[in-house]
Formats: sequence, C-alpha cells, structure tokens
Amino acid sequence: MVELDGLDRVDLLPEPSDRRILSAIDPSTAGYQDEWRAEVTGWAPRYATPIPKVRRTRVIASNITIFAIMSVVLLLVWQSGFLFIELPSPTSEWAFEATEIRQLQDEGLNGQGVRVCIVDTGFSPIHSSFEGVEIVFKDMVGDSKVPVDYGTIGHGTMMAGLLISQSHQIGIAPNVTLAVVAALSDNGDGENSGDESVVADAITWCHQDFEADIISLSLGGQQKLANQREGASVTAARMAVDSGIFVVAAAGNDGGADDDGMVSAPANVARVITVGATTVTGQLWSNSSAGSQLTATETPRQNPNLKPEVVSPGHMVISTGDNGEWYSS
Repeated sequence: MVELDGLDRVDLLPEPSDRRILSAIDPSTAGYQDEWRAEVTGWAPRYATPIPKVRRTRVIASNITIFAIMSVVLLLVWQSGFLFIELPSPTSEWAFEATEIRQLQDEGLNGQGVRVCIVDTGFSPIHSSFEGVEIVFKDMVGDSKVPVDYGTIGHGTMMAGLLISQSHQIGIAPNVTLAVVAALSDNGDGENSGDESVVADAITWCHQDFEADIISLSLGGQQKLANQREGASVTAARMAVDSGIFVVAAAGNDGGADDDGMVSAPANVARVITVGATTVTGQLWSNSSAGSQLTATETPRQNPNLKPEVVSPGHMVISTGDNGEWYSS
C-alpha cells in the first residue's frame, strides 16, 4: 500500500482513455471544476441528429432525459392550477400517453402565470416555431444582449422548444413566462460544457433575479463525495429549493454497466426533483443514471429524497434545433 503524505485533500480521478490510470486533482486549486455538460454526465454524450421535415406530420421532441424533465415541469405547473392548450397528435404520442399529459391538455392548460427558468447553452429564436415568442435572456458565457445559443448543437434551444414551441409541435406549456440563462458552451471538442461557478451563478440568477417558480437543469457534474465542502452549484440549488422553488434536474447519462451509483450534481441535492429517462417500452433507458439508495453516511434514503425520485419518457423524441430544423435524440 502506498501512502501519499501531504495529499490528504487530493482527489484521484480515472483517465477516460484508461481507467486504471489515476490523476491527482486538488479541488482547491484555482480553475479546477467538475465535468459539466449539457448532455449531463456521460464521458461520451450522445448528440441529437437532424431529421428531415415531413409534410402533414406532427411530432414531439426531446433530447434523452430532457422530455422527462419537461414532463415533470408540466406536472408542477398543473399543480399550480394553470391552463394549457391541447397538443396535436405527434409521432411520440406514446410519451404523452405514458405520462397522462393528454388528460391535462384536454383541460386547456397552457402555463399562464408560471415562471420557468432554464439553465443551458442559451437560446436561438430563429426557429419558425418561436414566432411571436418573447423570453428573458441572460448571458453568462458572453455579453450578448439578444438571445444566442453557444452550444455545439442548440441544446438550450431544444429544451426551450419542448416548453414553448408555438407551431408544428406545440410546446408543453407555451404560455409560461420563460427565462433562459446561457451558462454552458461548445468547449472546442464538440461537447457542451462549462464552469461550475457559472452554473451556480445562473441558478442564483433564476432564483433571486428572475424569481422563478421552476428551475430546469438539463445538465450535471460529477459528485465528489470525498470533498468536505459542497460544490457551488449544489449550494445554489439547495438555496433555491429552501426558498420554495421547484428545481428539476437530470439524473445523468452514465447508467448501465458503467454506472457509478451516483446521480449528477446538483440532482443529488435533497428535495431537488431528480428525473431519470424511460423508453417507448416503458423500461428504464439503459444509460439513465441510477443513484445509490444510501446516503453519504450509509443510511437508507427515504421519500421524498430517493434518487432519482421519478422517471419519465426521455428517449426517441424530437425538438427544435438552433438552425431552424428539428432534431431527434
């Protein structure tokens, strides 16, 4: 056994190319942060690919766990007593049937009066389905005063489309008051990632400046159980939840054989609604993260803090792209 004198606060992280090789990382070093991606936590995120437009066909959209998150957002808005419009029949009708969203839509629910804040790669308004839409945009990547999507693909635009699309595929809650914060961007390697401190600032902005009712986080970083101090994003999410805001976060995309037994952060925060993804067959999607049912102190998790708390359809669905096209997971 090798003793590492003076390195008691160092994290040992496996290299993606060879997990037998460990790299020593000091979390206190300036510039250090966890892996943060809009596609959640897998080492190799699966990008949505463009699909052709089809005449006289209506479809519903989402990127992996994203439809799952937006389904939960819809249910929270419904609990608030606000009304939605009925969606046209999409090719992903199974997703609406599985979540019984159709029953709510038949009541005319449209999200009026509910304030939703999405933290992601930003928002591109050029898609025809956003005609007439007005959103509140906050840029924490650059200094743009107008909405822009910094993602490799329009990940934030896809998330917004699920909620507020006005045509072809009517969004889940098209009349919500929506804010989108750009906190992640293309890292130059074809991946959407960012700094945890920026993500934390974005969550705080949604909480304190925008005064959101619901904060949607289709992103995540790796948990660091060895660290005594919690990450900035976890603190920000905890403060939002404590103030009465519904925070909905993706469980993660590192499930299956490589699942580390932890959901993403800040989805790990107690009372944050953590959402896993299911497939068209109703089975858990193979890459959806399944968190340990034990806490860090080895005590069993209890309701309402099981991780993930809920699962919902999140595979093989479609949403708006940042180039005016439609994208599929």
